[in-house]
Amino acid sequence: MPFVKGKSGNPSGRPAGIVSQMKLRQSIEKDIPAILAAMVEQAKAGDTQAARLLLDRTLPSIKPMDQPVTLPLAGDDLASDGRAILTATGNADITPEQASRLLAGLGSLARVVEVGELIKRIESLEAKYAESD
Repeated sequence: MPFVKGKSGNPSGRPAGIVSQMKLRQSIEKDIPAILAAMVEQAKAGDTQAARLLLDRTLPSIKPMDQPVTLPLAGDDLASDGRAILTATGNADITPEQASRLLAGLGSLARVVEVGELIKRIESLEAKYAESD
């Protein structure tokens, strides 16, 4: 049956007896300290699901921290620079995450260089075309 614009698929609304989140929270609010204490005890006893739930909700996730790196980049040859980044990754001088970001930066730089070169070529062609007229 196709959807009819302006007509509800559930004209009578939410069925009676369905508990809202607010009602659920209010009903367990007084028991939260005991629930948390029980979860902590379960986690201490080796329940990995309880431990994971508690840790996921209380500690921020660990994110890699970037450190400054120095690489021997040529600067004028993007392919050599890419190889230097891969070599540094293979030698464990930089992390794969750092290498990924550096290579993405090199890719962006390559596009910028290409556009600059194309602009110069187009301007040169336009100048030659204007001279021939």
